[in-house]
Amino acid sequence: IVTHPVLVGGGTPFFTALDNWVNLNLVETRTFPDGVLLTRYETRR
Repeated sequence: IVTHPVLVGGGTPFFTALDNWVNLNLVETRTFPDGVLLTRYETRR
C-alpha cells in the first residue's frame, strides 16, 4: 500500500467490502523524500 500525504473530500473506495477480516503482517515500511509512505503486508498463515 502506498500512501500519499493529501486530504480529499470524497471519492471511490479503493477496497470493496470484505466478507471476513483479513489478518496481515507488516513486512516492510519505507518513507520517500516527498512524504510518500510505502507499507507492504503479507497475509498471516
